[in-house]
Amino acid sequence: VQLQASGGGLVQAGGSLRLSCKALGSTFVVSTMSWYRQASGKGRELVATVFTGGRTNYAGSVKGRFTISRDYAKNTVALEMNDLKPEDTGVYYCNAGGGFRGSMYDFWGQGTLVTVSS
Repeated sequence: VQLQASGGGLVQAGGSLRLSCKALGSTFVVSTMSWYRQASGKGRELVATVFTGGRTNYAGSVKGRFTISRDYAKNTVALEMNDLKPEDTGVYYCNAGGGFRGSMYDFWGQGTLVTVSS
């Protein structure tokens, strides 16, 4: 599975951005899709996950501001980010996880940079 992320950019604090990630290839193995982010000098952190069936989970720092959604027909996952703060700055990575015939899979996109200016 290949993941193609897009939508990053520069935005002022309080603004909005929408990230999108398209999964290509053997997408039948994918069950969960997530967004992670990594700020400069810090580790990668989970931002949001959408599970098969539509249940979602968010990091506390983004809850109420970010919305993750998945389009199964298009094999895409989006992250709508509102009321952005400078601390949201970082490289955002799309992730897809799943399993098939006893094997577990974990796929990563190339990352897209989000910069929030104060």
